[in-house]
Amino acid sequence: MIWDALRKSITGILFQENHIRGRGLFSSSVMKAQSSSLPFTPVFAALVAIVNTKLPQVGELLIRLISQFRRAFKRNDKIVCHSTTTFIAHLVNQTVAHESIALKILLLLEGPTGDSIEIAVDFMREVGAFLTENSREATAVFKRFRAVLNEGNISHRVQYMIEVLMQIRKDKFKDNPILLEGLDIVEEDEQITHQIQPEELQLQNGLNIFKFDPRMKSLKTNLVNLRRIIYLTIMDALNYEDAVHKLLKVQLQEGEEIEIVNMVIECCSQERSYSTFYGLIGERFSKLNRVWTDAFEEAFTNYYTTIHRYETNRLCNIARFFDHLLATDATSWVIFECVKVSEDDTTSSSRIFIKILMQEMMENIGLKTLAERFEDPEVKRACEGMFPTDVLKNTRFTINYFTTSIGLGLVTEDMKEYPPLVAEWIPHLVVGMTLLLAAASS
Repeated sequence: MIWDALRKSITGILFQENHIRGRGLFSSSVMKAQSSSLPFTPVFAALVAIVNTKLPQVGELLIRLISQFRRAFKRNDKIVCHSTTTFIAHLVNQTVAHESIALKILLLLEGPTGDSIEIAVDFMREVGAFLTENSREATAVFKRFRAVLNEGNISHRVQYMIEVLMQIRKDKFKDNPILLEGLDIVEEDEQITHQIQPEELQLQNGLNIFKFDPRMKSLKTNLVNLRRIIYLTIMDALNYEDAVHKLLKVQLQEGEEIEIVNMVIECCSQERSYSTFYGLIGERFSKLNRVWTDAFEEAFTNYYTTIHRYETNRLCNIARFFDHLLATDATSWVIFECVKVSEDDTTSSSRIFIKILMQEMMENIGLKTLAERFEDPEVKRACEGMFPTDVLKNTRFTINYFTTSIGLGLVTEDMKEYPPLVAEWIPHLVVGMTLLLAAASS
């Protein structure tokens, strides 16, 4: 059951899974997704590049693509050949795969056929810019294309494809850059390049099959037992002080503090209506030790980014829980750094969450104090995404959202002085003044 869940979630909650154990599933899932969505190949390659910096075992395993290509080429399966070579090309562009792998594939130009030349042309269209910039062999490859074209032993259609490739090269691959805008994500010194020779390739297909691991079972059992103990301790407490006293006696390994934090929030979310019992537990923990403060601040980021998974009642309880922590200064207001308010960056759930959180904070500390807290230099820097002034569309959306939906126009007063927004309002002010003057003179 756990193995099936891991397989299903590889394309979902990506970085919360065990990719050392599930690297075979990850590789298969990415390869399958890429083959059915070729236009998104650069995105899949960028994803692999990111994972590869943290888990080189995953990037290395994706060189399975070479074996898949060789099998497809022997079967004369042009569709699979095209999808695998496209993926390999973009892995080379992301420097996950070494350029020598690309040059091995271009050996198709030796003893060429119409199909092999067609695959080589498509491949060179994707990886040509990288090879031209980084490999001295690129010139020889294009000379070989020219020789094949001059021999005239291929169809007119394939000849035309080579001529188009030559023109693309002449235009310096302006429409086929090495990396598309926004996908140059990994720093050059962080990337790990795999230079495995195809003949040395080990596919490790056994990684796709579940094998019992007693260590994993032990860890899973321990975590379930810990969560059960935390839950029963909270439910059995007479009041919040009793709950904190008993929870502090629970034996935790280093880093397991987040389990108590998550369980407190989950129990809070399950109540029919919000109970200050949980807010007081969170406040007391946060004021005991910086470790607990950090854990609750981490939890805010985690819950905000996944808030769309919660039904409205649970969402409201979570918002009121964090309102209590913020209103009592149990956590830093810098936690708002993860909040980005714009039409594109918010969902209906996140907008409801922010609305309830802000309205509850206004009731607890007052509108004036709330606005003053957002004026604090450190908080203001952290809330640049929450009160954006980079794009006019986002600024306008945020002002309307806080003013109309929440009733907190005071916290957006500084945003109204954003120069492009002022320039937009001036014509309306002029028209209004003109109408007033005309009415007064009449």
